[in-house]
Amino acid sequence: MTERRSERLTALALLGVVLFNYPVLSLFAVDGKVLGVPVLYAYFFTVWAGLIAAVARLNRAAARG
Repeated sequence: MTERRSERLTALALLGVVLFNYPVLSLFAVDGKVLGVPVLYAYFFTVWAGLIAAVARLNRAAARG
């Protein structure tokens, strides 16, 4: 694994920690729904899917060369 790739993976992990930490989560702990799903749950799954997509994209780019 190259140093640059490991730095990016570390940055993504730290971003995930920040996005799933209390101060940010409290912004989405409101009464309301997005497409019939509570806002906090929609936030959880959107961020989770975004982080997975970012890691997949990073690994795909590294596999190409």
